[in-house]
Amino acid sequence: MKIFFKRMKKLLIILFVLSTLSSCVEVQNKSPEKSTFIMSDKMLQGSATATARKQYVKNQLNFYGKIMADNNKLIEIFPVVGGNVTNVYVELGDYVEKGQLLAIIRSTEVAGFEKEMEDAQSDLLVAKNNMKVAKDLYEGKLNTESSLIEANREVEKAQSQLSRVKETYNIYSLRKGAVYEVRAPISGFIIQKNINSGMLLRSDKSDNIFDIAQIDDVWAIVNVNESDISEVKVGMAAEISTLSYPDKIFYGKVDKIYNIIDPETKAMKALVKLKNDGFLLKPDMRANIVLSYQEDKKMVAVPSSAIVFDNSKNYVVVFEDRNNIKTIPVEVYRQVHDTAYIVSGLEEGQKVLTKNQLLVYQALSE
Repeated sequence: MKIFFKRMKKLLIILFVLSTLSSCVEVQNKSPEKSTFIMSDKMLQGSATATARKQYVKNQLNFYGKIMADNNKLIEIFPVVGGNVTNVYVELGDYVEKGQLLAIIRSTEVAGFEKEMEDAQSDLLVAKNNMKVAKDLYEGKLNTESSLIEANREVEKAQSQLSRVKETYNIYSLRKGAVYEVRAPISGFIIQKNINSGMLLRSDKSDNIFDIAQIDDVWAIVNVNESDISEVKVGMAAEISTLSYPDKIFYGKVDKIYNIIDPETKAMKALVKLKNDGFLLKPDMRANIVLSYQEDKKMVAVPSSAIVFDNSKNYVVVFEDRNNIKTIPVEVYRQVHDTAYIVSGLEEGQKVLTKNQLLVYQALSE
């Protein structure tokens, strides 16, 4: 009897093990149900879409250049006389008003103009006295009319000479004491200074001592590589950025192209005029310059934010409604600013997610 129960117990254990293994096999062979992704209300409210449209393809050219003062608003100041610089009242970068005193130079040449002034004043006084005598003699019939006319001519001649010397004083800002005053001809910034107190200026000095520029408008000079010359045209949109303001873009257009090659840079120069509000841009600043133009072909375009890059491929998330969302691979031709041009994979009129697209892409990929 005991042997019988032992055998029955072994048989029950075997049957239990076989039953368990059979259940496991069934579970493994049973294919799991894959749930369809449905966008939640919260995610739907936080998402945004854009419709793929065919557009003319835009292109960009990147160049280096520098900021310059507008040559039409820049004045170079040269010394009209030689002499000793006694005072300099401004420094490089200072803003000056028109007529403001910049420097004082004592000069022997100015002393010569003073002598001319004194001589002209003396000659006029003598001529006027002679005129008075000639007039009295003429009225007393002791002199001829021709003598009176000649005396009048001498007065006019002396007056003209004195006026000329006075005009020279006004033009060159000459003062008594052999002083030449250097004054600002326009309002603007001192962008160059080649003069210091105590300096002795030669009368034959041909170099400018100050440059004054108005920089409310400035130029961006573009160095165009020879390979890109055919692409650069007047009127092209330009975006300028600088190291000083990396997050700020200054906008302008190509205003002029200099059709010569600079022998030093081996590049052609182009000019972009810029408004300089707040005088942020300074002459000789280095600049990165991007020129944009439109090509003669159309492609499907979507916002660049719609592109998802994964596993060395580009994807977009196509949205029909909250229940119909899918990812498709696309071939991107070019991205320009916030626009991506698609060669294949996406059709015009399809809607793509531009916000929350990465979250949806990850959910669909799981």
